[in-house]
Amino acid sequence: MKKQDINTIEDENKAQASSPSVEENENIKTNETADADTVTEDKNTVEAEPEVKEEIEEKDPLEVAKAEIEELKKQALYKQAEFDNFRKRTMKEKADLILAGGEKTITAILPVLDDFERALLDKSDDPNAVREGMQLIFNKFVKTLEQLGVKKIETEGADFNVDFHESIALVPGMGEDKKGKVIDCVQTGYMLNDKVIRYAKVAVGQ
Repeated sequence: MKKQDINTIEDENKAQASSPSVEENENIKTNETADADTVTEDKNTVEAEPEVKEEIEEKDPLEVAKAEIEELKKQALYKQAEFDNFRKRTMKEKADLILAGGEKTITAILPVLDDFERALLDKSDDPNAVREGMQLIFNKFVKTLEQLGVKKIETEGADFNVDFHESIALVPGMGEDKKGKVIDCVQTGYMLNDKVIRYAKVAVGQ
């Protein structure tokens, strides 16, 4: 065979090897078609988005406002009901505290009442024994009041103070050292937990 013919055959083989087969051509066409479909779908999606936005924007503002008003009404009713429940609960707790405080006071005083009953049943004619018994009951009663937060307002030798004393008389001629001071206490005053519940009625030196 001639050298020229051999070269021609080799060139044809190379051309056949480099050219794609029929199956490969079909695969390439299929891929190109799929890519074209994907691009078309993407375009359709992009074109559909403005339509969704237009639908959202097309909602009636009046209907939106009505819906918001209804929601606000529901919230207002809920808050009002919640406040009413809180107010009722607070009033009940306050009433319970008042009742509990009154019960505590009465329970503390009852032993003193028992002492008075026993003193009245005593038939002793000894005045000193009777006086001593009354003094014991009085001391017990004062101690009970102190435990409940009740304290006596001291007036003996104290300066007149409008925060604790109520002047019912002025006593002249008591000297400079007694001027503006409590001379006599007509009615004892009391404080409950550092709050004056009854002012002491006093006579003041002038």
